[in-house]
Amino acid sequence: MDPSGGYAEHTFVAEFYDYVVPYRERQDVPFFVEMAGQAGSPVLELGCGTGRVLIPIARAGVEIVGLDFSPAMLAVCREKLSRETADVQARVQLVHADMRKFALGQEFRLVTIPFRSFQHLLTVEEQLSCLSSIHTHLVPGGRLVLDVFNPSLPRLVDDRYLVEAEQEPAFTMPDSRRVVRQSRLVSRDLARQILEVEFTYTVTTTEGGEERLTYRAPIRYLFRFEAEHLLARSGFTVEVIWADYDRSPYGTKDPGELIFIARRV
Repeated sequence: MDPSGGYAEHTFVAEFYDYVVPYRERQDVPFFVEMAGQAGSPVLELGCGTGRVLIPIARAGVEIVGLDFSPAMLAVCREKLSRETADVQARVQLVHADMRKFALGQEFRLVTIPFRSFQHLLTVEEQLSCLSSIHTHLVPGGRLVLDVFNPSLPRLVDDRYLVEAEQEPAFTMPDSRRVVRQSRLVSRDLARQILEVEFTYTVTTTEGGEERLTYRAPIRYLFRFEAEHLLARSGFTVEVIWADYDRSPYGTKDPGELIFIARRV
């Protein structure tokens, strides 16, 4: 199974990624920059993608290694880095590897998995393997920031999402192509806690031509205590759980996020 959620296979996702409105407007970057600044160098980011979080951390003066399974996403990240100052570029190392099992030969003060990348791991075995690799790469007392969505039970069982597509705001690419992205829940396996979501990009050129690009991404949702047990089994203790990047306590927002700060023990 592709641990990148289809990004490695469907290269067009990397091309559009930084322009998708919900991604572009996501409010998590200052949070991760602050966490990295508090921890100090070096930091490891799993699922670094196009560098949406990674590059701002490097700009803030922190040395960071970015790991991703998608060559296309890493290529976009390298291109963006090429436009940064020499100091920023020198703080970044990019690695093409599988987050389920990796060996980088160094230790980190902080490991982050932003924006739900961990949920592309579909089995407990994959999840534990990833967490074990993280544990090995952390200094004693080092921290992990694990960011997943908090499942909404009413939404999980609502059949409307198996029929209706959700349309996002349109965006325009630098070459003036207009893109509209829709998402639809294709299937749900409540026993295995796996959702398969189909994304369709409708791309319109300035000449009026139209192209439809589609891919499907399976994701596994986790509940709070399930995630805590995974972390405990992997040698971590959970220090705090936040419901949002403004550090709202867990349970104060419905459904909110599940942002775990866990320390290696």
